[in-house]
Amino acid sequence: MVIPTLFFSFQPQLNHRRSAMAWSMSTLVRLVALAAGGVMGAQLTAVTYPNNATSKPQMHVYVPDKPWSGQGKGPLVVAIHSCQSSGPSYFNNAKIPWRQGSDRKGYVTVWPSSPNNGGCWDVSSKRSLIRNGGGDSHAIANMILYAIEKYNIDKEKVFVTGGSSGGMMSNVMAAAYPDLIRAVSLYSGVPAGCFVSSGGGVAQWNNSCSGGQSRASAEQWGNVVRAMYPGYTGPRPRMQVWHGSADGTLSPNNYQETIKQWTNVFGLSQTPTSTVQNFPERNYRTENYGTEGMLQGIWAQGVGHSVPSNLTASEQWFGI
Repeated sequence: MVIPTLFFSFQPQLNHRRSAMAWSMSTLVRLVALAAGGVMGAQLTAVTYPNNATSKPQMHVYVPDKPWSGQGKGPLVVAIHSCQSSGPSYFNNAKIPWRQGSDRKGYVTVWPSSPNNGGCWDVSSKRSLIRNGGGDSHAIANMILYAIEKYNIDKEKVFVTGGSSGGMMSNVMAAAYPDLIRAVSLYSGVPAGCFVSSGGGVAQWNNSCSGGQSRASAEQWGNVVRAMYPGYTGPRPRMQVWHGSADGTLSPNNYQETIKQWTNVFGLSQTPTSTVQNFPERNYRTENYGTEGMLQGIWAQGVGHSVPSNLTASEQWFGI
């Protein structure tokens, strides 16, 4: 009689210990999962995209953990790196703020990587300076088309930004693929087509343009844009152009030449309709052209190459 009494008195304790162990294990699993989620989170990811261009830049995409909370489908920002860089390097550069903007607001970003030696973008060869010519610009357009479908992007909310060589490519994208892009915010670039190579070289440096000696009339510059997509008469992206007065790499003369180019494309006067001093930062001058918000120039007094990205001002220009 003693043994059964001991057995039944021990069974509840055993069951209790098993329940406690099961609870502890399940709790541990949940904690590990939460910790892993915090450590891993959203990651920059290499993506294979349909690309019928001759040029083969790599595509990286960042989809933030936070979903887009605005109206309709979310936006896409294409961030194009400078020379001596790559998509991942640009993404991890603390001075490039688009990752932070993506995390805060929930929009997707694409980070192309140049396939060329030195990391510069091809803004010199004919194949990149005309629509669907097979060059770097064609490949980036393919990235945009893929991202719109893959990540449920609003095709009316596609934006492009970049600095230096990336700023040059941003200008080329606006000229050759105006139907794919809603707005551009480019930093320290040159007019679209200014780096053209007479010999057709890919990603060739142009001393005349970089040195500020490439001058043309507004109509001539406008014709360069129109030649990149012959016959196009549809809407064009809103253009925001940044340049520093002390730029020793891409002459500050390129600022006014770029403004001349886009005033002609938009049919605007080269005289600003409004000017705001010390905005968006001290010693910066913001110039607005026309009344429709199509063109804005930002002159950074005393700033060299290149003008630091201003997330707030660029996002405002994009409307996100």
